[in-house]
Amino acid sequence: MYETLDVTRDERGVATLWLDRAEKHNAMSARMIADLSQAAEDLGADDAVRVVILAARGKSFCAGGDLGWMRDQFEADPDTRAAEATKLARMLQALNTLPKPLIGRVHGNAFGGGVGLASVCDVAIGADHILMGLTETRLGLIPATIGPYVCARMGEAKARRVFMSGRRFDAGEAVTLNLLARAVPEDGLDAAVEAEVAPYLACAPGAVARAKALLRDMGPRIDEEVIAHSISELAACWSGDEAPEGIGAFFDKRKPRWTV
Repeated sequence: MYETLDVTRDERGVATLWLDRAEKHNAMSARMIADLSQAAEDLGADDAVRVVILAARGKSFCAGGDLGWMRDQFEADPDTRAAEATKLARMLQALNTLPKPLIGRVHGNAFGGGVGLASVCDVAIGADHILMGLTETRLGLIPATIGPYVCARMGEAKARRVFMSGRRFDAGEAVTLNLLARAVPEDGLDAAVEAEVAPYLACAPGAVARAKALLRDMGPRIDEEVIAHSISELAACWSGDEAPEGIGAFFDKRKPRWTV
């Protein structure tokens, strides 16, 4: 059903949504973005699903956006760029508003869009050895479409510590930044995730969905205006001079011109 994902289910109604591009460190390609949007729709509409775990195959949780997909945008026309940015933004919103509890199982490094995926989870548990980072500015980009969710999770004051600098931080700091609820040894990760899942199985599914929607309405504003602004900001980066230089430098295995 999905080219870049694997969905498993147990008899309790717990579905695990596995990112399954291990050979690319689960970087988000156009196909993965489409698959995640479809999976959010499918799981959200399935009454048999009580809880969703977002996890990943391979060594990394998610390395961010696929740089090949981003590089394609440099030669695209403005409408195509806007359309691709919109698909990414809509996928994040679909996961953020999934009418089921979404529990993040972050076992490997998470950069850029991987931080965004952790931020749209209702709670994310991480292995204590991982690194995270909003590394977009190192490539001449900004954390645009993930920005509303990252800011909602961290709060502006904490986000300022890492949103613009591109620096990487460990799991302990990710907890202090509110990105992770807990950091545990990797061999205890499944047990920690299960501890988050189990209470929901004693709750009325409709009440859980309604409570989540109410909380989202009362939380930081992520409406059509905010989403549209994040889309336009990403598209603007793709059409500028810095992103082609930063991503080109990555593929050329050299430092971009601004590195000192």
